[in-house]
Amino acid sequence: MGKGYGKVSIAISRGISSEIKGIFNDDSPDHRILSIAFDLNKRKNGSAVILVTKDVNLRMKAKALGIPAEDYTTDRITNIEDLYSGKEVIEDFNDDILIKFFQPPFEVDAKEIIKKLKGQVLPNKYFIFRNKMRSVLACIDQEKEKFKKIDKNVVCGIKPRNAEQTFAVDALTNNIPLVSMTGKAGTGKTLLALASALQVRKSFRQIFVARPIIPLSNKDIGFLPGDVQSKIEPYMQPLWDNLRVIEDQFNENDKQHQQINNLVKDDKLVIEPLSYIRGRSLQRIFFIVDEAQNLTPHEIKTIITRVGQGTKIVFTGDIYQIDHPYLDSQSNGLSYLIDNFKGQKLYAHINLEKGERSELAELASNLL
Repeated sequence: MGKGYGKVSIAISRGISSEIKGIFNDDSPDHRILSIAFDLNKRKNGSAVILVTKDVNLRMKAKALGIPAEDYTTDRITNIEDLYSGKEVIEDFNDDILIKFFQPPFEVDAKEIIKKLKGQVLPNKYFIFRNKMRSVLACIDQEKEKFKKIDKNVVCGIKPRNAEQTFAVDALTNNIPLVSMTGKAGTGKTLLALASALQVRKSFRQIFVARPIIPLSNKDIGFLPGDVQSKIEPYMQPLWDNLRVIEDQFNENDKQHQQINNLVKDDKLVIEPLSYIRGRSLQRIFFIVDEAQNLTPHEIKTIITRVGQGTKIVFTGDIYQIDHPYLDSQSNGLSYLIDNFKGQKLYAHINLEKGERSELAELASNLL
């Protein structure tokens, strides 16, 4: 591979080693890889033999045979606890400065605030400034070198219920082309993304909502009965449920209720599996990718690099609720995206903390 980089060699499997044949079957490619590592480990001649795989089960089998096994490290987040949250809370803030946010033009010179901040002022980062008297939600405007006040804006009948949701709506409805949202179940990630897309739909040619299909119990959807549409329908139902919540904000005879139905009929609002993106042209599309924690870093990169002019792309997900067998909170594509894109002017992120689905749902999310 070059000076100091070692060599690449290809090992041809000749079946399972006789010493482990009674333990592992010969019908699995994983076991044949394991057998090669076992044989190399026996005649390593002082060199370390390490099996590197994303398959946690294979790593456990290797360690049972005394073979060191590791996960890939190049696409992992080193410290998930320090993952960028997209916001910062500043306590006991100067009241004279806070008052200025409530007076036209509802913004404050950045120089007055930056020197009082503890953390780094990144583009599109959100702040909560507060003291015993009052509080304000704000975001820095890099071009004007001002901190602007963020208000609670209703989007398609949905009103933000907390500070993080307010920040999310701001990021979703402005001209930032790449937005990510994380949070546990019930925090409103998908609902806010869909409602915001409907609110600004006139700026886009189409709203496209997609999610990856993770097979149930490691079985491909081909095992399910029916045609393709009936197979994928259960996976897409949560997205339709969120759309119904938005529709329910309006009376059936209301103009906006009719508009949402017409968007679906005219294919202006499309809800499909993420696999259907292949071959599509993403020009002037509001593109929402739900359950993005089940994507690999490579898949995230593939999706973003397909984005054309005038397209806004939104990734939502819970990095602690992963269904993919080879991903975890540190190696999934959504965590990788947040860690690598923070500080970019074309990107905004917000972590939703409080569940708003119901009191019972929030309690279950915290206790179970």
